Amino acid sequence: METVRYLVVGGGMTGDAACKGIREHDADGSIALVGAETHPPYKRPLLTKGLWKGGDEAKLWRGTEKLGVDLRLGRRIVALDLDERRATDDTGEEYAYEKVLLATGGHPRRLGGDDDEVVYYRTLDDYRTVRALADRGASFLVIGGGFIGSELAASLSANGAKVTMVFPDPGISSRLFPPALSAFVNDYYREHGVEVLAGEKVEGVEGTTVTTGSGRTLEADKVVAGLGIVPNTELAEANGLPVDDGIVVDEYGRVGGRDDVFAAGDVASFPISALGRCYRFEHEDHANAHGRVVGANMAGAETPYDHIPFFYSDLFDLGYEAIGEVDSRLAMVEQWAEPNRKGVVAYVDDEGRPRGYLLWNTWDKVGAARERIRAGEPVDESQPLV
Repeated sequence: METVRYLVVGGGMTGDAACKGIREHDADGSIALVGAETHPPYKRPLLTKGLWKGGDEAKLWRGTEKLGVDLRLGRRIVALDLDERRATDDTGEEYAYEKVLLATGGHPRRLGGDDDEVVYYRTLDDYRTVRALADRGASFLVIGGGFIGSELAASLSANGAKVTMVFPDPGISSRLFPPALSAFVNDYYREHGVEVLAGEKVEGVEGTTVTTGSGRTLEADKVVAGLGIVPNTELAEANGLPVDDGIVVDEYGRVGGRDDVFAAGDVASFPISALGRCYRFEHEDHANAHGRVVGANMAGAETPYDHIPFFYSDLFDLGYEAIGEVDSRLAMVEQWAEPNRKGVVAYVDDEGRPRGYLLWNTWDKVGAARERIRAGEPVDESQPLV
């Protein structure tokens, strides 16, 4: 049995950030990080962005091992005994700890059926598989028009691959973007050689053949899916910890009022005081910021997490940053310097107060947008939104 002061369950960016947060307040306390992947923690956004633009894999690594962390890779914690402060991994090894962090992230949503040959794009190994096929001239069917699907389709197409996108929504990222902007992005992708099949639900997958709800049969050399994730809450649920679209935490990252159990990152449902409710974010900024603060709190920092996370994306030559509650079901106020090319969208409540911002090819405004959300003043359409 290994005995440590801090046990970090999960080997992603959040786990790494937590180890850094711990070390800022406890230079010597023993840390064990147990991660399912065989790779040490790495920068996941590069898998759909920088590596496709010629980035070096050497830039992936987060250097967790330099913190004096015992990395237990290729393993999963399968049992947790909160009373005894013991955990067991899938090799049968046990860990005794003083404090535990659940940074378990999530697993990809699946299509179901005969989908064993589908790449559910999420990991470095997935990137290497798809990249090798692309370099050999393979064609791809990308299922999903959201964050991962849109980035991956653009990166594949920009690298010369034949790409078809299929998704049930009316437009690319239509759950985020205003309808007109989403429709514009559909056409923009088509102009860049991507076949965009919007409003098509996948009904079946057999090998590399996909059947849609309208009866179409689609073929490609490889099927890749980006359908979002389902949070890995099993350990929390098995121990009766609060779960509601993620493991529910307080502003310090503590779970269930305990001072020895914490959760952070993709798997955590955390409060944003400026927006008055709990959220779960699956993006880099939150993984880094939340992980670091919660890790520090494990080591006694007692720092509340009051950050409003942002995320960003690159879609061929277009790009955006977004912060807060970016949801196309909300009312929106749009200001365009150039229609669909450069502008700002504010997502507002019934009283016109901003809950989120989409900064479309508009840069260096995230901080200002964050302050507007915190201020809670109704937007004035006659003035710049940020």
